[in-house]
Amino acid sequence: MSALISVIPIVLLIVLMMGFKVSGYKSAIVTLIVTIVLALFAAPAMGIIPEKFAETSIYGITLWSVIEGLLKACFPIILIIICAIYSYNILCETKEIETIKTQFIQMTSDKGLLVLLLTWGLGGVLEGMAGFGTAVAIPAAILIGLGFKPMFSAVICLIANTVAVGFGAVGLPATTLANQVAAEGVASPEMLCEVATFIIVQLSLMFFITPFLILMMTDRTKIVKNISLALFVGTFSIIVQFCCAHFIGPETPAILGSVAAIVAMLIYNKLFIHDEDPSDEVKGVEKKKFGTSKTLKAWSVYGLIIFFILISSKIVPPINQLLNETLVTKFDLPVIGNTFKFGWLSNAGLMIFLGATIGGLIQGMSFGSLMKLLCKTTINLQKTAITICCLVAMAMLMNNTGMTNDIAKGLVALTGTFFPFFAPLIGSIGTFVTGSATNANILFGKLQATAASDLGLVHNSTFFGVSGNETNWLAAANCAGSEGGKLLSPQSIAIATAACDMEGQDGDIMRKTMPFAIFWILMNGLMVYLGLTL
Repeated sequence: MSALISVIPIVLLIVLMMGFKVSGYKSAIVTLIVTIVLALFAAPAMGIIPEKFAETSIYGITLWSVIEGLLKACFPIILIIICAIYSYNILCETKEIETIKTQFIQMTSDKGLLVLLLTWGLGGVLEGMAGFGTAVAIPAAILIGLGFKPMFSAVICLIANTVAVGFGAVGLPATTLANQVAAEGVASPEMLCEVATFIIVQLSLMFFITPFLILMMTDRTKIVKNISLALFVGTFSIIVQFCCAHFIGPETPAILGSVAAIVAMLIYNKLFIHDEDPSDEVKGVEKKKFGTSKTLKAWSVYGLIIFFILISSKIVPPINQLLNETLVTKFDLPVIGNTFKFGWLSNAGLMIFLGATIGGLIQGMSFGSLMKLLCKTTINLQKTAITICCLVAMAMLMNNTGMTNDIAKGLVALTGTFFPFFAPLIGSIGTFVTGSATNANILFGKLQATAASDLGLVHNSTFFGVSGNETNWLAAANCAGSEGGKLLSPQSIAIATAACDMEGQDGDIMRKTMPFAIFWILMNGLMVYLGLTL
C-alpha cells in the first residue's frame, strides 16, 4: 500500500500529460504540489521517512528538499540547456546553418549514405551539442527539402536520434544520472566515466543495428552495401564513443562519436561510392564550392565549443584541476544534510557559452546582438525551465522522504531477480512521460540505485569485459532505456510533426516508431540482464 501511494506522483504525471493532454509545465507544477502534500501527510503516516530524519520536522525536510531541487535544476541543468539552444540560434541568426546543410548534401551522391550522414551524423552532432529536438527538426527539414516524403523524414530522424540521446546537450542526461546516484549528490570524475562507459556498453549492439535500419528504410535493394556500411560506421562510432566515455567522461561521446561516424562515411564514400552516377540518386542539388575560410566560419560555433569542452576536460589535467578548484560554490543544506556544489568555471554550460559567443562574433554578430539573442533564448525556454525545476524538486522530495525507496522495494518485490531486465523499461517510461532523458534520469535514477541496493548489487564486477560497480551498471540502464522512450515521447513526435508540417499525424508517427521502440527496450533489457549474470 505504501508503494502504491508513493507512486501517485509518477502516475499523476502520466495521466495529466497523456490522458488529459495537459502541457508539460502545468503537469509538472500540479504534480509537485501533490508530491508536497503526500510528503507532508502521507509519508509520515506510512512510516517511510528515512531513519536519519526520524527526529526531524517533516516541514523542514519538505522545504529544503524543494530548495535542493531548484538549485540542482538551475545549476547546471537549465544553464546548459539555455546555452546549448543559444548556440544553435546563433547559427540560424547568422544563416551559417545553411552552409552546414549544403555541405552535408554535397558530400555524397548515394541516397542511403546521404540520409545516414544527415540523421546519424549531423543529427548526432546536433544532439551532442544542443539536444532538445534540434537533432530531429534540422535533419528532417533538410530531407524534405531534398524531396523525401514527410512521414519518412519524421520517422527516420526519430529512429536515428536514439543512441546519442544519453550524451545530448554535452552529456547532460548521463551527468545528471551520475549525480542522482552518487552518495553525496555530486559524482566524482571517476564515477562519471564509469557510468558513461556502461551506457555505451549496454548500447553496443545498437551502434550497428540502428545505422543498418536507417539504410534499409532508405534503400532495401542494396543489402550487402547496407550491411558493410553499417558495420564500418558502427565500428568507428562505438570505438570513439567508448574511448571518450572511458577516458574523458559523458560530455563528448555523442559529439566526437558522431564526427567520427561522418569521417567513416566520407571514407566509405571515397572508397566505394565515388563512381556512382549522381543522376540515379539525389537530384536538384545546386553544387556550391566553399573555401576554407567560409567553412571555418560556418563551423566556428561548434568547433570552438568542442575545443573548450576538450581543454577543460581530463585530457588537459592542469586546466581541468584549476577550473575544478576555482570559483566553486559549496555549502551544506540545513535539515536534510545534503551538500550543494557548483563550479562556476568548470561546468559545461560556460564552455558552450564561450564557444557560441566567440563563434557568433566570428560569424559577424555584435556582442550586444548576441546578448539580446541569449535573453530571447532564455525567455523562450521559460516553460522548459519551470518543468525541469518542478521535476527535479519532485525527485529530491521523493528521495528525501523515502517515497522513491518505497517504490523501488515494491518493484523489486514484484520482479525479483529479473528486475535488471525491466530497468531500461523504467527509463523509457520516464522519457515517454517527460520528453527528456535528463528528466527521466532525475525521476528514476535514484530509484534504480535503491533497487540495486535492495537486490544486493553493490559490489565491483566485470560486465562484458569492463569492470565497475554493479549499482552504476543498473543505474546506467535507466539512461540507456530512456533513449528508446524518445521514439514514443509526445514531445519528440510533436517536434517531428512541426518540422515536417504534419499536424495531426502524431498517432501515425507513433505507430511506425512503436516496433523499433519495443525492440530497443527488449535489447537493452537483455544486455543489462546478461551483463549481471554472465
